[in-house]
Amino acid sequence: MKYPVLLPNIFNYPFTYESKIKLKVGDFVLVPFGKSNITGVVWNNFENDNNKNFKLRNIIKKINIPPLKKETIKFLSWFSDYNLIPKGMVFKLMLLSNQTGEKKSKEIYKEFNSKIKDHFLKLTNEQLNSLDEMNLNNEKFRVHVLQGTTGSGKTLVYFEALKKILFKGNQGLIMLPEIGLTNQFEKKFIEFFGLKPAVWHSGISKKNKEIIWSGVSSGEIKVVIGARSSLFLPYKKLGIIIVDEEHDQSYKQDEGIIYNARDMAISRASFEDIPINLISAVPSIETYENIKKGKYTISRLKHRYQNAELPRYEIINLNKIKLEKQSWLSKEVIDKVNFHLKKKDQVLFFLNRRGFSPSVLCKKCFNSFSCPNCTINLVYHKKKNNLLCHYCGFKTFLDRSCSKDGNCDFVFSGPGVERISEEVKKYFPSKKIEIFSSDTMNKKSSKDKLEKIINNEIEILVGTQLISKGFHFPNLNCIVVVDIDLSSSGYDLRGAEKNLQLYHQLSGRAGRTGQPSMVYFQTYNPNNKMILDIANKNPEIFLNREIEIRKKNNLPPFQRFIALILTGEEENKLEKEAFKFKLFIENKIEAKILGPVNAPIFRLKKKYRIRLLIRGPKTLKLQNSLALIISEYKFSSGIKLSVDVDPISFN
Repeated sequence: MKYPVLLPNIFNYPFTYESKIKLKVGDFVLVPFGKSNITGVVWNNFENDNNKNFKLRNIIKKINIPPLKKETIKFLSWFSDYNLIPKGMVFKLMLLSNQTGEKKSKEIYKEFNSKIKDHFLKLTNEQLNSLDEMNLNNEKFRVHVLQGTTGSGKTLVYFEALKKILFKGNQGLIMLPEIGLTNQFEKKFIEFFGLKPAVWHSGISKKNKEIIWSGVSSGEIKVVIGARSSLFLPYKKLGIIIVDEEHDQSYKQDEGIIYNARDMAISRASFEDIPINLISAVPSIETYENIKKGKYTISRLKHRYQNAELPRYEIINLNKIKLEKQSWLSKEVIDKVNFHLKKKDQVLFFLNRRGFSPSVLCKKCFNSFSCPNCTINLVYHKKKNNLLCHYCGFKTFLDRSCSKDGNCDFVFSGPGVERISEEVKKYFPSKKIEIFSSDTMNKKSSKDKLEKIINNEIEILVGTQLISKGFHFPNLNCIVVVDIDLSSSGYDLRGAEKNLQLYHQLSGRAGRTGQPSMVYFQTYNPNNKMILDIANKNPEIFLNREIEIRKKNNLPPFQRFIALILTGEEENKLEKEAFKFKLFIENKIEAKILGPVNAPIFRLKKKYRIRLLIRGPKTLKLQNSLALIISEYKFSSGIKLSVDVDPISFN
């Protein structure tokens, strides 16, 4: 008998195989492909051309694991069509290095199968009302948004909602934007449920991935806490999806297979016909527009847990203060910080730049150090004594001969967290100071560092945006935003939205246990509209204003953007190809095509990049017609096309 088998590769269709074994749609099988054997899945339709005259190969065996559900197959097909990604590559997202997780003995999953604690924490009336609204219609698909002030106890509310689903024998998925959050979150989860969740992200071992994959597939594992890729696990009986910090840009996968995990989670919930809860202090513009249209329901937590006060804000006008040479912290800020340290408050200096300095220049030969592979500056990391490209990972040492005379004499332009940390140490030499960034917190030691921060053993933190991602630091009552003027510049259409969300999250780290707390903004622009928006306790004012601007200018979420990025090693060849490609598609699609233009980061990882932007109606017809056109176009050798549906960044 003939069967269509989808394989984890670049093809957009299944291959036809023969088998004497009776199989059904969703069964995992081992098949010969080329010179090797590969895992495939019996698909729900055959390849397009059945008139090919070739000898069919036999399926080697059926793999002894539960089949993929029909709903999951439909979701994968839709994902492929929406994001213009070959179906085989989407299937690859579900597998472990092109393989499945073999069925294991029940003993292996014992730690994930503790009895769930049947207790009910004392929630406030506001939390109880939100929980009731969240639990409405939780037998079928619906999107509910829980919007809550930072520190209002949103997690407790959705934990209670999840518990109800788990008691029915279903599985739950909690998605987090950053893997750095999982340790602290896992601890909080175990305290509440008495149950160990499976933690899924790129950093876990191959062995653990195999256990989790098979446990989720067999239904032995009840809850997964994970990053983007956790969405593609083969859940046996998924009953709810929760997307925490739904607005976070980290949900967008922008390399390889490009997709927005939050949007795809909503789609998966729709195919599974299960509820999905989106959690945020300041929802994304897309989510807020869907609330306004009545597509999503919403409940709001306006008060902090146990009536803790939100931090107060103070602007430090740098126009009235003369900073010392090579200094980034004003005397006023130092005085304020001393006041907080005397009260045993923990202090955070915030600057969203890793490393020591974002730009290095020789003052003799005027050579600035940029990446040989990318058109961006190398960042100096003093701790490791190297220059680093934050895009391709290129590293080089700082010491070098000068074309003028002797060795280069360096000038470091602008600060990063390492430079601010040095200055903080100068002012507070007796204090325990720690840098909190992806350079320092992705190591094995990060768990110990978090414990020390929570216990107030570390008195001063110097951090990037990683620190805003939902960590709970009970003693943090003073935040100094070193350079908000840096954040408010730029050309990104989502810039204002991203910054508002970032600084709301950041300020929400302070004063969580009821102590008075302050956020200080150093700025040369005291009338900065963004500071006023952050200080406003009602983010809907900003969101409504932003929606009007987007609507007036036909920007997302009112139109669909699809970015087409052409890359190649030869600049002239790429430019010609981009214009040729535009001419090929422009009369065949009902949408406006902008460009081609050089991407802001024109060269990345040794490849030049040119962008086209398609702007059209919000309908899948746009992707369908574009997929057909792209399949008809033959790109010159060495030219590669990447498609980004609903781009959130224009680098």
